[in-house]
Amino acid sequence: MAGDTKARRDRASLILPCGLRHFRRDRGEDKMAALGEPVRLERDICRAIELLEKLQRSGEVPPQKLQALQRVLQSEFCNAVREVYEHVYETVDISSSPEVRANATAKATVAAFAASEGHSHPRVVELPKTEEGLGFNIMGGKEQNSPIYISRIIPGGIADRHGGLKRGDQLLSVNGVSVEGEHHEKAVELLKAAQGKVKLVVRYTPKVLEEMESRFEKMRSAKRRQQN
Repeated sequence: MAGDTKARRDRASLILPCGLRHFRRDRGEDKMAALGEPVRLERDICRAIELLEKLQRSGEVPPQKLQALQRVLQSEFCNAVREVYEHVYETVDISSSPEVRANATAKATVAAFAASEGHSHPRVVELPKTEEGLGFNIMGGKEQNSPIYISRIIPGGIADRHGGLKRGDQLLSVNGVSVEGEHHEKAVELLKAAQGKVKLVVRYTPKVLEEMESRFEKMRSAKRRQQN
């Protein structure tokens, strides 16, 4: 188990998007980041892939190694690391230099992926917030000795139409505020307070939700028997 956690942490560290800052040629991008502009790393990844393709054509480096690295940069895992990194960078509460902020974001991102050992990796899901609501229900919380989960996707609702959220997703944060280990009401309040859009960090762990629902059903059954 410890080895799996280290492997996941190492994978995230190796492809962590903050390292891709070395591919930037326009120093204006760093100035924008310093001014608090959102960090967008897709361009950096595309540049890295372009450089790999040029190296492959040059024949200076064994193509197998370059192709393997290119597959990593184009992988779903790398995309997930990028999304989580960007989200953490936007919400991290550090008013220091961009370098310090980037390092803190990198550590937080690696920690998030290490903590997901044994489960799928974290994802960022952004939903519009309208009068219609968000279109999903949550269950669980500290008072129930369980994580907070997406228990239902309402058919035809915002979340259903968006398609990014799944029943069985564990809710990790809402608009940059962690809800891990928090009470159910804390997550509800954060979701209600969101304006315009809500950005969620989630992790798909359906088996844990099934176990939790089974435990709750047993508790309800025991309570009904006591009442009868």
